Amino acid sequence: MNLLIFDLDGTLIDSKLDLAHSVNAMRAHLGAAPLADELVYSYVGNGAPVLVRRALGDIATDDTVREGLAFFQAYYREHCLDHTVLYPDVQETLDAFRNRAFPMAVLTNKPIAATEAIVHGLGLRDYFFRLYGGNSFEQKKPDPIGIQRLMAEAGVAQEHSLMIGDSAVDIRTARNAGIRAVGVTYGFQPESLVADPPDYLLDRMSGLLAIL
Repeated sequence: MNLLIFDLDGTLIDSKLDLAHSVNAMRAHLGAAPLADELVYSYVGNGAPVLVRRALGDIATDDTVREGLAFFQAYYREHCLDHTVLYPDVQETLDAFRNRAFPMAVLTNKPIAATEAIVHGLGLRDYFFRLYGGNSFEQKKPDPIGIQRLMAEAGVAQEHSLMIGDSAVDIRTARNAGIRAVGVTYGFQPESLVADPPDYLLDRMSGLLAIL
């Protein structure tokens, strides 16, 4: 494997609490009661518009979703690093692959502005030759366009590319692009990997070293 493509939330970073706080700040802004953190976590993975619509539930209309999304994105940009940290072994694993000169990239459904802020804020920017977010292309994951673009930019073929993520969305993206997939069990939606099993399943990011 020569190209490593990482999801962000639930894979490299534990951003659960900042996302939950931002969702509930949005709901308060719209006069709604807060949601349980665990419920918010289950809504993450398909991008901010889907997260907001799910979180608004029975008060979701075109108008409330539009207002809620704008508030959520502005609030989250200000608070995206309040509690967000790297998962165990991530820093050491990225160091090991950088020492091997493996090209690495981030492909997430999180908006690119927040993605860049978090990656820069956690000191990870120099590890990745490219960051692509949920609004970098017309389609989000599981559409394969992000992986296809990264393979073309890195000059790496399908058989030498690997997608690493925590949910079925990441596994489907890899399948749609014709590459192999690694699932991590510590992320937001490990239960979704049962119906969409990856080629490899890891309990810690450092397990990726053994695979490669």
